[in-house]
Amino acid sequence: MSDDRLGLLYAEHNRWLTGWLYRRLGCNSQAADLAQDTFLRILTSQRKTGERLVLDRPRAYLATVGQRLVCDFFRRQSLERAYLDMLATMPEAFVLSPEEQWQMRETLLQLDALLDRMKPVVRSVFLLAQIDGLSYAQIARELGIGERSVKRHMASAFEACILNDVTL
Repeated sequence: MSDDRLGLLYAEHNRWLTGWLYRRLGCNSQAADLAQDTFLRILTSQRKTGERLVLDRPRAYLATVGQRLVCDFFRRQSLERAYLDMLATMPEAFVLSPEEQWQMRETLLQLDALLDRMKPVVRSVFLLAQIDGLSYAQIARELGIGERSVKRHMASAFEACILNDVTL
């Protein structure tokens, strides 16, 4: 899709998409932001792949992209709430400065986005090892895969962390 065609798609459907997002979010400004993010995601994808996008049902396509962004938005909100709840329960001696809180929040959001981009099995292996502390043999039994597969998936997860500059 050329930028002209994307501009036409925007002109014809932005108002509808913003309304559709508002019904899911209940906030005009957040709906407008996610509508913009929807078109930005389409533009970025087009420039990255170089493929021409032909839309027989543009509203269905926009709703699909928009729904994914709504899910990301609610997941980020949930993550932020959990983080703030954790901060509220910390002993005063361990309370983080506002800058440290901001850095921690940004790191959590980056990690969340990184995990979301991983294949489900890679994400499961990574979380079982890093969060649950299971050995590779335990993970293999848990997921019903070979230990070599666990090692391969962990290598893939670590590579993603390194390429995205995420410190564990």
